[in-house]
Amino acid sequence: MLRSFLVRSPKMAAPFAISPLPSSTPFPFHFHKPHSTPRFASLHGTLFSPTTSSSILNLYRAKRQKCPSFITLAIATDSSIHQNQNQRGSEDKIVLPTNESSETLLRIRHTCAHVMAMAVQKLFPDAKVTIGPWIKNGFYYDFDIESLTDNDLKKIKKEMDRIIGRNLPLVREEVSRDEALRRIMALNEPYKIEILESIKEEPITIYHIGEEWWDLCAGPHVDSTGKINKKAVELESVAGAYWRGDERKPMLQRIYGTAWENEEQLKAYLHFKEEAKRRDHRRLGKDLDLFSIQDDAGGGLVFWHPKGAIVRDIIEDLWKKIHMDRDYDLLYTPHVAKAELWKISGHLDFYKESMYDQMSIEDEIYQLRPMNCPNHIVVYKRKLNSYRDFPIRVAELGTVYRYELSGSLHGLFRVRGFTQDDAHIFCLEDQIKDEIRGVLDLTEEILLKFGFDKYEVNLSTRPEKAVGDDNIWEKAISALKDALDDKGWTYQIDEGGGAFYGPKIDLKIEDALGRKWQCSTIQVDFNLPQRFDITYVDSDGESKRPILIHRAVLGSLERFFGVLIEHYAGDFPLWLSPIQVRVLPVTDAQLEYCNDVINNLKKKGIRAQVCHGERLAKLIRNAEKQKIPLMAVVGAKEVETKSVTVRSRFGGELGTMSVDDLISRINLTTENPSSIHHFDISN
Repeated sequence: MLRSFLVRSPKMAAPFAISPLPSSTPFPFHFHKPHSTPRFASLHGTLFSPTTSSSILNLYRAKRQKCPSFITLAIATDSSIHQNQNQRGSEDKIVLPTNESSETLLRIRHTCAHVMAMAVQKLFPDAKVTIGPWIKNGFYYDFDIESLTDNDLKKIKKEMDRIIGRNLPLVREEVSRDEALRRIMALNEPYKIEILESIKEEPITIYHIGEEWWDLCAGPHVDSTGKINKKAVELESVAGAYWRGDERKPMLQRIYGTAWENEEQLKAYLHFKEEAKRRDHRRLGKDLDLFSIQDDAGGGLVFWHPKGAIVRDIIEDLWKKIHMDRDYDLLYTPHVAKAELWKISGHLDFYKESMYDQMSIEDEIYQLRPMNCPNHIVVYKRKLNSYRDFPIRVAELGTVYRYELSGSLHGLFRVRGFTQDDAHIFCLEDQIKDEIRGVLDLTEEILLKFGFDKYEVNLSTRPEKAVGDDNIWEKAISALKDALDDKGWTYQIDEGGGAFYGPKIDLKIEDALGRKWQCSTIQVDFNLPQRFDITYVDSDGESKRPILIHRAVLGSLERFFGVLIEHYAGDFPLWLSPIQVRVLPVTDAQLEYCNDVINNLKKKGIRAQVCHGERLAKLIRNAEKQKIPLMAVVGAKEVETKSVTVRSRFGGELGTMSVDDLISRINLTTENPSSIHHFDISN
């Protein structure tokens, strides 16, 4: 499947609105000229009929129709790109490889890290080197050095180019541990001593760049620096990083770079990166007034603004309805509990570094909850349960609090307080498969509502250290496999990757740029039922221990909202958009009728607002900037005919229609699953 979206060229005055498209990694990119009338003109065509427009509106329209030069970036979602060759037969396909798919690329990136370190120490002789691995899209290296600037990065890149141009060989050498230590001491590289101590294998391997620079390294590398295309390498940024990730240790300077096999791949990656930047939920959250994180209140604590709160309310209502339809009982439990509860659960022993400090209340110690599981178990234990009661399904949108280092906080993706869509299922051993299958169906139903239909699924099995006997582990793993097979989902097995308390299924959703986000998880737990000594009475009147299944679909509302913002670039589907319709009067003379329109829309559950006080051209421009899906323009003619002239952000002008007709079209669009993610309400 191949879909296109518009990417701003350097000459553009403003970015195009784009429609989300699924993709995968690696992804082919296509750069081509448009074959027909630019899409921009079709989206921003005639706004109004002659009876509602003025000369200034016609001028505004004409300006918007003058489409600047652009390129189209197409991402293929699978290998079936040949299906589109008829319409794009002359395009050059650029496939971005990964470290896993191309050993050559991995070698290039690893070598680039060494070349960069060599360049840094040539320019800054006092710099101390630490580690420099390859990473997903490139490489980095950490240095003990004074703070670097963008100008320093330019100098370092020029020096890297010189080293690459000299075509110096990469030579592997094996030395004894004592010899390696002697050489490190001679260079006065204290961090390398610590690295050497952490290497357990013998002999010690060293890689040289020519005869001028070397590093402790296991490889692999390219044969010589000349194998690197210097035009396919770019230094991206510099950031602070604690040595070994420990805030008690020195702060280092980390230089990030990207490297590819050729210049075309680099250009494609940079376009992709620019698109990701345009979708950044932190910027869009501010521009669209959706949420904020206030320094005065503390880092990692999210404030949902009115429009963001509307989206959250829609998500929560949908979540609750689907769960209740599937026989879950909803819970609300306290945000704080006695610390003894977390001692029983084991969190105080194994998770304490991520928990907030305890508080003393009337000589008793309380704890902010980092998880909801113990509270749900307390609810289960309120009464004696029979085997006839199973399965017991409880669900809660429960806010939890976890301590994160300030340096690791990142918008909505890494916060200190967040709401999990938590649920727990208490069931019998022979119910595991059916319950897991039910969770998979529920997960698919919810994710499809939000436009996510591509998943990466992993099944993690028993680790070396685990609780529970072999028999129950085998039954649980078999049940998970059977449920996935019944569902028909492709999955990978992560041998030994399960939690100590049980096997699990993790599901990553794929967004419009092909990035994968961990959201849904299903975990079988043999540990907490034992720790809390929860039981039920079986058919023989004996006390037995139930199976506990933890599961979350969205993960956390905050993180999922961030993913949604970036997936849709802030252009939410009509059913999810906080403001669905903005009514715009040509002049204030139509304001009274506009308010009547707003009242009619609101009575039908449509989220609408009226904006006035500016020239119409500016009102339209502001609505587009705020990504309002529909604009209903009202002039003298509309007042006379009791109608509105409707414009869609993605469908262009939809014509003049009655308010009742507009309401019917909106309802049809938001209720029809086949069009639930489209803005076009035309027939």
